[in-house]
Amino acid sequence: MAKYSVHEIWQEHYEYFLIPLGVICFWGLWEALAACYEPYLLPSPGEVWTRFQEFGGAQLIKHFQVTTKEALFGFGIAVIVAFPLGYLLAHYPILEKCLTPYIVGFQAIPILALAPLLVVWFGFGNFSKVLVAALVAFFPILTNTVLGFHTTSLALKELLSIMGAKRRQIFWKLEIPGALPVLLGGLKLGITLSVIGAVVGEFAGASVGLGYLVNAARGSFDTPLIFVALFSLSVLGIAFYLSVTLLEYLVIPWKRDQS
Repeated sequence: MAKYSVHEIWQEHYEYFLIPLGVICFWGLWEALAACYEPYLLPSPGEVWTRFQEFGGAQLIKHFQVTTKEALFGFGIAVIVAFPLGYLLAHYPILEKCLTPYIVGFQAIPILALAPLLVVWFGFGNFSKVLVAALVAFFPILTNTVLGFHTTSLALKELLSIMGAKRRQIFWKLEIPGALPVLLGGLKLGITLSVIGAVVGEFAGASVGLGYLVNAARGSFDTPLIFVALFSLSVLGIAFYLSVTLLEYLVIPWKRDQS
């Protein structure tokens, strides 16, 4: 049975040790800084945990579920619109030149300025928050879709056409596999940004959700509750990101074999 030294184990699996080490360092730094400030400015980890217990897990889950649904539906709309549009832009240069200035100009509008307008138009319900989440996630998904399909080798496309491959076969056998790494990179960014979009929409007007919780806690100077909501948003973003990472692991076996 082979024996490994501590140094060899660290070299092979150092990433598994860095995560808990980072958590411990962050916790210690937070405790040290919290000792220098009043609780209403920077509460300690213990005070945040106490506030979480006082607030109640059931109430937090209700807000968590609402923001999760808004972000997921917004992300879904962004994918449904951005993917076919990106494919068209990548294959028709004239269309890309015509639409790109408008898409970029619309993206340049701050979402903080646009969210209140969407709430006025579509009301204080979940739909306006879903739209904000979709708008935030749309541009990175669209950009990566166009970039991904642009990376497809023209020589290989011509070769497959000469060999009698149909357009559908070229799409599924060449274009999609070649664009997948870039496409999934856009999905990772988009699904993370959709959480931000949902929260911005809740800031503009809502009665439930993690963004509403932050607003309500800020109004009452309940800083520990703000931290509870922020950590919940962090958990949601990490869960979304890891979900797309798992999808990437499953659908790109050749990339997995290279790592």
